Amino acid sequence: MESIYYVMAWACHRRCKHCYDSRFRPYTRAALGDVVDEAIRNFPRIVDHFPERMTYVDPAEPPDRRVERTGRIILSGGESLLDAVRESVTYKVIERLEARYRAVGGARIIIQTTGDLLTDRIVGDLLDRGVHMISVASVDDFHVGMKGPEKQRAFVERLTELFERHGMRPSGVSAATRDWRAEEGPLYSFFGATPDSWIGKLWPRGRAWENSLPRATIDDNFCNRWSGGLNFLRHRFAGSEVSVEPDGSVYPCCVKTALPLGNLVEEPLIEILDSLAGIPAFEAIDAGQPQRMGVAHGWDEARFAAASRATLPDGQAYENLCIGCDSFHREHLGPVIAEARARRIAARDAARDARAGLMPA
Repeated sequence: MESIYYVMAWACHRRCKHCYDSRFRPYTRAALGDVVDEAIRNFPRIVDHFPERMTYVDPAEPPDRRVERTGRIILSGGESLLDAVRESVTYKVIERLEARYRAVGGARIIIQTTGDLLTDRIVGDLLDRGVHMISVASVDDFHVGMKGPEKQRAFVERLTELFERHGMRPSGVSAATRDWRAEEGPLYSFFGATPDSWIGKLWPRGRAWENSLPRATIDDNFCNRWSGGLNFLRHRFAGSEVSVEPDGSVYPCCVKTALPLGNLVEEPLIEILDSLAGIPAFEAIDAGQPQRMGVAHGWDEARFAAASRATLPDGQAYENLCIGCDSFHREHLGPVIAEARARRIAARDAARDARAGLMPA
């Protein structure tokens, strides 16, 4: 697979008003212990259910010239470098990933962070564990203390000096492109929810929705782009990415559908994806055409467009394909996902029985 976006824990030291999930926030006392315990309890099973190889090929290349390339795993939060999770979760996940993929083509590990907790020691710890890139995702006006170009410039300059003291180089590509694959690490990068960026219009999710901040229209198809649902089923090839939550829930996009596809605490990722191939709704997401996901269920594109309309909390009329996707998931896809899971369980049971000699292989 080319890319996995793994949210390891919900804990964060910020409560940004534009965040796509309200579960990213500061936690204290027992609540903090609960989210950290969830991450510690689940990450071994989640990582062990990642693909056996984090490699892929480019289908645009002639079959006889295809080169197997190393994919990436983006580790995020919340804030993955908080004291509460840095050593007990983040470092241990990196170490487990390195051990899992060391002999089978490797994996490029990217740490996504707000950046304001970075120190020489932490950067050194990450690089010692083989991290390929540190990506700072807070350079925008929404993050407290970062409003305005002067503050953002000073922040970037301070961290650039820190990174380059450790021999890191700036990445030459944006957060939304796959051209990263030719760059040798260790690298650093900066991005944020600026008006001209790939996430600048903000997803209709979480606190962004609660604060009536999304500006995406019906013409902004988040599905048909990198980190959207585009190509998520084609895990052997370039362009495939999924998103994973701390409880193991897996989604076809970072925006996240209303229902998860399955759970990596319970099952291998590739089995989940392969079981959904051929199902019209998921093939439509894979093609970046969510407006067609309901055709097999009697939802033509006009019906989907009608279901894509909503009202923001401040009373503004709003229209985006993600809203229609949510509506269709809730109305139709629960049983479809459950049936796919039942088929996977039956197939594993049959394989186990065959190995035990209870039935012909």
